[in-house]
Amino acid sequence: MSKTPQQIALMAESGRLLASVFGYLDRLDLLGMSTLQVNDLVDNYIVGELKARPASKGQYGFAYAMNTSRNEVVCHGVPSANDILRDGDLVNFDITLEKNGYIADSSKTYLIGEVSDQARQLAQVTYEAMCKGIEAVKPGARLGDIGHAIERHARAHRYSVVKEYCGHGIGREMHEPPEVLHWGKAGTGLTLREGMTFTIEPMLNRGTEDVRTLRDGWTVVTRDGQLSAQFEHTVAVTRDGVRVLTLRPEELHLSRISA
Repeated sequence: MSKTPQQIALMAESGRLLASVFGYLDRLDLLGMSTLQVNDLVDNYIVGELKARPASKGQYGFAYAMNTSRNEVVCHGVPSANDILRDGDLVNFDITLEKNGYIADSSKTYLIGEVSDQARQLAQVTYEAMCKGIEAVKPGARLGDIGHAIERHARAHRYSVVKEYCGHGIGREMHEPPEVLHWGKAGTGLTLREGMTFTIEPMLNRGTEDVRTLRDGWTVVTRDGQLSAQFEHTVAVTRDGVRVLTLRPEELHLSRISA
């Protein structure tokens, strides 16, 4: 379950490359593009520019380089030529990248055009909740501390936390032990040890936590049709705290807690 320093260094390189994919997306004018167009651009960038592999492509039979989850879609949205990014949308891009045998996983929710105050706040609080979870990571802490920190922040803003989906260990495989819940009780669960690597990826809903899966077998949506948002990073437990392996350049506040 734990990784050696050399293995974490390889994961960090995958994470650095993945962060550059989001930098590439940040420079695009997404308004009016289809989610399939975005997927194809990301696929070409990872393979052509970064000489890496989009790890989601072919995983569990999934045909695309990323998940594209818009508005009421909670997670696992499927890119489509008919899914057009319009003014006021929230859209989460969830991307995995493999380089030198090790995988990094990260996601970011984008605000398209002029979004409502309610949508902007949901995205902001979801990002903050992920950060609270990351800040709880250190040797000797418990998995329940992460979930508790996330859930407490979400509930303080009257948002619900999706419980059907969670973070996970990661390394040579996309999904490894342990499961990392985004809700829970502090002081409970697995004790964190130096060298452990996993994702923290909370999904917060404006309405209830209830979700359902569409007929395509992939797309998960809020049961009440209200907005959902998600952010995700891959982290490693260090001797003194936590290192965010997929850290993006604009996230200086998270670099301060990385060790």
